[in-house]
Amino acid sequence: MSLLGPFAGFGVTSRQIFKRKVTIQYPEAKRVKPQRFHGRHVLNRYPDGMEKCIGCELCAGVCPARCIYVRGEDNPPEAPVSPGERYGFVYEINMLRCIFCALCVEACPTEAITMTHLFEMSVDDRRDAIYTRDELLMDEEGNVPHPQPDSILIDKGELRLGDGWMRATAPSGRAAYEGVVAWTPTAGVGTRPPERGQNPDPEPGALLPNPEEPQPQPKGLRGLIAKVLARLPRPRRRRTDDGPTGNGEQETGNRS
Repeated sequence: MSLLGPFAGFGVTSRQIFKRKVTIQYPEAKRVKPQRFHGRHVLNRYPDGMEKCIGCELCAGVCPARCIYVRGEDNPPEAPVSPGERYGFVYEINMLRCIFCALCVEACPTEAITMTHLFEMSVDDRRDAIYTRDELLMDEEGNVPHPQPDSILIDKGELRLGDGWMRATAPSGRAAYEGVVAWTPTAGVGTRPPERGQNPDPEPGALLPNPEEPQPQPKGLRGLIAKVLARLPRPRRRRTDDGPTGNGEQETGNRS
């Protein structure tokens, strides 16, 4: 047995000490969440204060976790709550069941329910994890209530950040609608900007890489693997009348 045997395990630790750190010191430092991050839900209002929810219960019907419970009620003629005939009289979401799939956002015809960037919702009582209309509905100024107070963990400003509406680029994911606003204004937020979509074309004014300039190469093990793969011979193809691929090409190789 080698004398260095008991200390061999420290070699792994020693090699990692001087490498660049990839961890984030949460919660003092938080990473920027992607545009379509799925956090806690919010019931929205129009800029005039009217509720967007019309009590259609489509969100509850499409929810795969059965965590949403909605009961609609007719709007009072003298003081309507929403522009439709009904409004969400009872609205509850059990956050312990929710899988944050955002299907409720997709199903909503009036964009009443959206998901935000806030995800710090830890509770020590199961009953506190059931968000009712009081915790979900924003006020007429666009402020969203939250059961937990502000702290180093909770940033209530994230309740104003929408989840990108789960559109790939625009309605029905059609790239032709990229850059077109496809949703109604919201109280306290106004009209949200359109999504950038998945168009690989660069933005106007973006600098393209110059092909004549040497591009940076990966270092370390990745760079070594890239060099080895670049030197490997590629299989040559020769023309045949009827190759096995059906397109007149067949790879050359040893035949038994």
